[in-house]
Amino acid sequence: MSVVILDFGSQYTRLIARRVRELRAYSVILPGTASLERIRAERPEALILSGGPASVFDPASPKPAPGVLEQGWPVLGICYGMQYLAQHFGGRVERGGRREYGKALLTFCQGPLFAGIEGEVQVWMSHSDAVTLLPEGWQVVARTEENPIAAIAAPDGRTFGVQFHPEVAHSPKGMQVLENFLELAGVRRDWTPEHTLEALTAEIRNKVGQERVLLAVSGGVDSSTLALLLHRAIGDQLTAVFVDHGLLRLGERQEVEQALRPLGPALRVVEASEQFLGALEGVVDPEEKRRVVGREFIRVFEREARTLSAQGCRWLAQGTLYPDVIESAGGGVGSANIKSHHNVGGLPPDLQFELLEPFRHLFKDEVRELALLLGLPEPIRRRHPFPGPGLAIRILGEVTPERLEVLRRADDIFISALRDWNLYDQVSQAAAILTPLQSVGVVGDERSYGYVLALRAVTTVDFMTADWARLPLEFLDEVARKITRQVPEVGRVVYDITSKPPATIEWE
Repeated sequence: MSVVILDFGSQYTRLIARRVRELRAYSVILPGTASLERIRAERPEALILSGGPASVFDPASPKPAPGVLEQGWPVLGICYGMQYLAQHFGGRVERGGRREYGKALLTFCQGPLFAGIEGEVQVWMSHSDAVTLLPEGWQVVARTEENPIAAIAAPDGRTFGVQFHPEVAHSPKGMQVLENFLELAGVRRDWTPEHTLEALTAEIRNKVGQERVLLAVSGGVDSSTLALLLHRAIGDQLTAVFVDHGLLRLGERQEVEQALRPLGPALRVVEASEQFLGALEGVVDPEEKRRVVGREFIRVFEREARTLSAQGCRWLAQGTLYPDVIESAGGGVGSANIKSHHNVGGLPPDLQFELLEPFRHLFKDEVRELALLLGLPEPIRRRHPFPGPGLAIRILGEVTPERLEVLRRADDIFISALRDWNLYDQVSQAAAILTPLQSVGVVGDERSYGYVLALRAVTTVDFMTADWARLPLEFLDEVARKITRQVPEVGRVVYDITSKPPATIEWE
């Protein structure tokens, strides 16, 4: 049973799915034009029609498949979704004389969709078209100063439309609107971490049987949590391989080994630093660095995989998340068809594994909840994303042992300070970047030349866009002083205040 979200192109569709799950209801995203049979396959308890950039009176605009809105499922239409509902059931939508965009206040709201909502109701608007005539029997249940029809309700008491976006943070009481809809729709609310853990454990045992499973562990939250889950489900049928490529942060190998200690003999740590650093010698192009690291990882993993394949290992586990599935338009389990956005992408086709992706229906925050239940240590559970090529792409220019050592020490000071100041969980990703620039400075009474080190910290919801973190000046001052004193090779520290776009989160 699920809440099916039909996606008509809104930038917020994923956020709708996450918000529904935060309310402990299972949700899935399907294309807005998905067939009735495809929707039925998800056994929906309710539908949500997302927003989108199209106009409902444009002949080419996306529309639900015939019969979808006649199945008796409760429906909530958001923005474009509301306009489609109004038009579909006999109302009228027109191009607005003035676009309503950004924050707005509801001057009136009533009815069960707004139950429990009192005081000032701020919402986020983003539309140029507007509903100007309601379908017969429908009523207006909210309005703003600019928009006399900001929310509508059908006579059945289970079909609604809202012109605003309840899923975004700029609609502070939007979660209450969504929760009210779920209650009115009679949606079951049993999507809890405990329920998910038990269901995944049973699913893995049922699918794997007595076969062996191979997992590549990167040290991030997804693969580390998956390692603990698989060990819980199938014990010594799992072999987890952690490759130390020499591009990790300070103490990271020890941290990962300690976190995955419950795996015992099921964890294999492969020392491959010399192999990777040798392959990176003289390489300065960022994309070439990525290719080199990916190629060498495949070579190491292939050696391990062939050994286990010869021992009858059938399954290759991956920490694929739901956003990966959405971006790749789904896709089922297939033999040796590894998606390129994972570390093990590019394995040769003669390595015959079937994919095991227990997290393919989960968001990262849901994986973090499972990690808590499984006992994954907090430093890894709350860890920021870290690129597969590691520090190789946080050193601009050639990667050398000396530069790696400089960056490790500086990065450790920065990340440790974020934790000491209770700022680590307030930013989404943070990193130190070693540039090839040499800057003049003064040490004692002598001139010196040291590296220019950049600090980067961002806040984001989906990592598609990001804003630079407004860290306290006192904090930045302390970090810069510590780095230049404790890492004498660094002569100057700068802070990156560029958002994404136009910049990316990583520098390379």
